[in-house]
Amino acid sequence: MPLNPNRNDSTFNKSLIKIFSLIVVALIGSMGHGKQNLIEQYRQPISEWPPIEVDESVNAQKLAPLPQLPEVEWHTPATENLGKQLFFDPRLSKSGQFACVSCHHPSQGWTDGRRVSAGHDRSEGTRNSMTLINVAYFESLFWDGRAEGLLDLILKPIQSPMEMNSDLDEAIDRINAIDGYRPFIQEAFDSDQLTPERLAIAIASFVRTRVSFRNDFDRFMQGEHSRLTEQQIEGLHLFRTKAKCMNCHHGPLLSDGQFHHTGLSYYDRRFEDLGRFEHTGEYDDRGKFRTPSLRELSFTGPWMHNGLFTNFTGILRMYNHGITFNSRVQKKPGAPPLSPLIQPLGMTMEEIQALESFLHTLNRIPHFVRTPDLPNMGSNLSTKVSELHTTNEKPLLISE
Repeated sequence: MPLNPNRNDSTFNKSLIKIFSLIVVALIGSMGHGKQNLIEQYRQPISEWPPIEVDESVNAQKLAPLPQLPEVEWHTPATENLGKQLFFDPRLSKSGQFACVSCHHPSQGWTDGRRVSAGHDRSEGTRNSMTLINVAYFESLFWDGRAEGLLDLILKPIQSPMEMNSDLDEAIDRINAIDGYRPFIQEAFDSDQLTPERLAIAIASFVRTRVSFRNDFDRFMQGEHSRLTEQQIEGLHLFRTKAKCMNCHHGPLLSDGQFHHTGLSYYDRRFEDLGRFEHTGEYDDRGKFRTPSLRELSFTGPWMHNGLFTNFTGILRMYNHGITFNSRVQKKPGAPPLSPLIQPLGMTMEEIQALESFLHTLNRIPHFVRTPDLPNMGSNLSTKVSELHTTNEKPLLISE
């Protein structure tokens, strides 16, 4: 007998429930089948992966393991050995209290673990210390790009009043006056006297060796597909497509090496920082900062140029909403515009979790280096260096 929808008939109701249940099961099965196909596609060679989704203005490089650094003539085992000692030596600073390692410590992911770095006379800087891991691959260095290459970078913190506060010539004279350094300088440069150029070469030689180990994602790209879980593969797909991460984070370094305003200039507010503009003076550079690499990100927090963020899930949620918490600032007269690459993404919380799970595959415990014995320093350097970088400061969490 045909079902009559106008009747209060239990048979009719049961039929509707059954039909609805079948439709739901079919939809779930179809979604699950599609999801599994996507995962299997990523377990193929990279050439078989789905195409990336980036803005038209972006020329994204393919994701790939780090290539080997090209050799440079000035980097030798002798310059590297000398550079290691100088990197840890606080006698390069005016006060004798700070060394390069004070802001770039092996146990802190080659940063200092602080919101912003401390410098001469315990003065507080304005920016978070960037990691030295893979720094030799970048052309423009520091958050604002004020150093062009590694040799240019090395001498700036030594001379900065906010950092080591040294007169460069006086710092070099102090090192040259240490008898124990002369054999190492002689071996490195066929001369027992250090110069500014030789100082930069020595420390740069050591810093060049701070390179990431292969992580789970590197191995996945090389065919070890069991290295990533299904959730992490989903996150990889989001990274390459819906989340638009590859607008700025692409290539082996997972960074475009370029400068963008993502809404964190804090224009006309506490923590204001106009970024690259302070170096170039170019109006269009206001609020722009260099894209950091995502490699070893778990070891290099707190994050962003100001170190204000200690919760990485919160950072992903901000990007998901197009950094809308800062939208009121964008309306202020003279405020720098957001990068056009910053747009709401519409990801679900489940997708954000998958994306974060993938980002954890980019980590591998960085190199640890023991404090070397320094010429004429004594046996208490390890304790001194430990005291220099230790802080009880609690990072400030911004949750606007």
